Amino acid sequence: MATDELEHHYAGIIRSVGENLSREGLLRTPHRAAKAMEYLCRGYQQTIDDVVNEAVFTSDADDMVIVKDIELYSLCEHHLLPFVGKAHVAYLPRGKVIGLSKVARIVDMYARRLQIQENLTIQIADAIEQAIEPAGVAVTIEAEHLCMKMRGVEKQNSVMKTSVMLGTFRESQATRMEYLQLIAD
Repeated sequence: MATDELEHHYAGIIRSVGENLSREGLLRTPHRAAKAMEYLCRGYQQTIDDVVNEAVFTSDADDMVIVKDIELYSLCEHHLLPFVGKAHVAYLPRGKVIGLSKVARIVDMYARRLQIQENLTIQIADAIEQAIEPAGVAVTIEAEHLCMKMRGVEKQNSVMKTSVMLGTFRESQATRMEYLQLIAD
């Protein structure tokens, strides 16, 4: 990302809404906003290989692994407004497990891109499947969208939930129900 280019565009946006860029509080705002956007979209600079970083380990474990309540922060690709929530990620190992922190890093990598929650959920599930080829993957995201709270219908208590079930989680109702019960606790 080019900080200078982003800074130039933010200056134009600020002027366009009727503000004075020479006002004390706005003197460095285009630069700060550019740096913030680079940070919020840093997922574009990462790949699954970078994030996993060889933290895949051989294991005889075959019971469900769940990482629950992983906070996430993303930007809605339609309005560039934040959506904030948590992800629950589960998988059924088949000879390999992934380092615990890598699951959270995968969530962050995809959340730190311009997104819609539906696609974010799919991308996380696909990445876990690609990294360790488990018997199944489940991902559930619960998030609040500022594009729905600050503008438009302005519904303050709305929460969006999405889920993706792959492999055994899709094929076995018992496995799916066990997962759903465990993330509800």
